[in-house]
Amino acid sequence: MSNSTGKATPLTKGPLIAFAVLAMVWGYNWVFMKIAMRYCSPMYFALMRVGGGAIFLFVIVLFMGRPIWPKYPGRVLLLGLLQTTCYLGLISWAVAHGEASKSAVFAYSMPFWVILLSWPLLGERVKGFQWLAVAMAFLGLVLIVKPWVINAGLEDNLLGILAGFAWGGSVIVFKKIPTSGMKDLISVTTWQMIFGLPILALAAFSIHEPPIQWNPVLIGAIVYNVIAATVVAWVLWYYLLQKLPANVSSLSVLIVPVVGVVAAWIQLGEQPGPIVGTGMICMVIALGITAVTNKG
Repeated sequence: MSNSTGKATPLTKGPLIAFAVLAMVWGYNWVFMKIAMRYCSPMYFALMRVGGGAIFLFVIVLFMGRPIWPKYPGRVLLLGLLQTTCYLGLISWAVAHGEASKSAVFAYSMPFWVILLSWPLLGERVKGFQWLAVAMAFLGLVLIVKPWVINAGLEDNLLGILAGFAWGGSVIVFKKIPTSGMKDLISVTTWQMIFGLPILALAAFSIHEPPIQWNPVLIGAIVYNVIAATVVAWVLWYYLLQKLPANVSSLSVLIVPVVGVVAAWIQLGEQPGPIVGTGMICMVIALGITAVTNKG
């Protein structure tokens, strides 16, 4: 994948470390979310995750001495609606009603939406062997999803796909927000959570849901989601988008659902089987091609 000037952007040490952290944090989070949904409705869980993350980051913004109001409020508002409200709300609902591994894979249809949108909107083109990475990633997704298997999970699958589309749209919006340095990234991450939070809250309190069953397991899942999967991971994700073209960042995080499938297999007993295993290998190959074709 290349930038608007047609030159490939290398995967340097910083982005590679960020990818590794995201793969582990976001990949294993599907297990945490699936377990948490036994004791808490998806909308309540998403609300606590975002609310806790927003409070945590807002305190950091205050200590940094940054201006309270964001520089580009309209763009950050749209980012929050797509990333926080739509993506988190939809994926929480999908995980609650479907297999954790399947929900992870459907949400990570995001790179293909980014590839479709980034060419006309960002001028980022896929060229040469990079198309092979896209093809292998798509084949891996198909093998894991197994669309030829008809089951009762159509609604859950659609929720995951819509979540992936919302996430892809948020990538394009973020690339349109000028940022420089970690302070800007933290500020944007904070405000997109704050802007996306009200609709999540409205949905959580307007839909009749069973009461939360508080226990140490649920509290642990919430803490992990607030600190690791939301605050740390989202800042790292925006760091990657700041440093690399949208195509490269988006396609490379396909390693996350591979970690999610393996984690769900080990801890939840959601055995992938040979076809899904082949799909995972295809995604790893796609990641390798992406790294080689963008090596500095």
